[in-house]
Amino acid sequence: MKARVGIAVASAVVLASVAVGYAALARDDSELTAYQGRFSLTPGPSLLTVTDRHLALVDAADPGGPRGVSPVECLRAFAAAGTGVCLRPTDPWSNELVVLDADLKPERAFAIPGQPNRARVSPSGRMVAWTTFVGGDSYATGGFSTRTGILDTTTGATVMSLESFAITRDGKPYRNVDVNYWGVTFARDDNTFYATLGTAGERYLVRGDWTARRVVTLKANVECPSLSPDGTRVAFKEAVAGDPARGWRLSVLDLATMRVTATAETASVDDQAAWLDDRTLAYTLRQDDGRPDVHAVPANGTGAPHLLVPGAESPSSLR
Repeated sequence: MKARVGIAVASAVVLASVAVGYAALARDDSELTAYQGRFSLTPGPSLLTVTDRHLALVDAADPGGPRGVSPVECLRAFAAAGTGVCLRPTDPWSNELVVLDADLKPERAFAIPGQPNRARVSPSGRMVAWTTFVGGDSYATGGFSTRTGILDTTTGATVMSLESFAITRDGKPYRNVDVNYWGVTFARDDNTFYATLGTAGERYLVRGDWTARRVVTLKANVECPSLSPDGTRVAFKEAVAGDPARGWRLSVLDLATMRVTATAETASVDDQAAWLDDRTLAYTLRQDDGRPDVHAVPANGTGAPHLLVPGAESPSSLR
C-alpha cells in the first residue's frame, strides 16, 4: 500500500538518523551558547525552533540573526499561548512528551512509544498533540506505523492513540485494522482538529471532534495539515502524482472551496509546516548532509521560498 510504504520509508530514515544522531549531536549544555536573558514562551515577536536538539529563540524581525539556545533538549517542539510541548529522548531508544510552561518548567511528562515525528499545541495552549513512528504492527509494510495522541492539559484527558476514534469515510462508517493517524492541527475552539488518516493505500485529511471522539474524511492526498490562524485554510504536503515515493509539494487547501494552491516551494517538503501569520509558511528542509534549515514561502502560491533560520528545525511563531 502506498501510504504504508511511504510511512515505512520515512520511518526508516527517522529511526536511523535518531539512533546515529543521539551520540553525534548530543552535547554538554556548556557547549551551547547560553541565552543571555529570559527565555520565555510568552506570546511575542519571537520564533521558537529546535537548534542542535535544544529549544532556541530568534527575533522574528531578524530570524537569521543571533539566537538564544536553552538547555532544554527536544527532538520536536511547538508552542502557543505560553504552552510548549517537547518530545525528547530519555535514552537512545526511549522518548517522552513534556508539557512546558512559559518559563520552560515541566508541568507534566509521560513516556511515548517510538520516535518523535510531529508536535502541536492549540492556539489557546490547552490542547497538545504528538505523532511518533513505531514498529511491530503486523499489518504495517516494512514493520512501521504511527501513533498519534492528544492531551487536554486542562482536564488531563489523554488519548494515546486516535485509532480508537469512530471514522466516517465518504459518508459511511468505516473501520480497518490498518488505520493510522499523523500530523494533528487544532482549531481555536479546542475541540475541532484536523489530521491525516492513512488506510487502504490512501491518505485523507480528516476533521476531528475531540469531545465526540470521531473523525470524518474531507479530501484524499493530504498529509501533515496545518490550520491557518484565521481557520480558513490548511497547509499540507501533497504527494506528487499521489505517490509519496516521488516526494511532496507544499500546498494550501481552502476549506470552503476545497481548492488546492501549490506554493512556490518546489523542493520536496517532508514536514508539517507552521504558519508565521495568515500569509506565510515556515517549514524544515534538510541539506544533503542532513543538516536542517527553516525556510519560508508565501501561502498563496506567489513569491519565492527563502532561507529563514539556518541550522534549525521545528519552527513555531510565538506571536
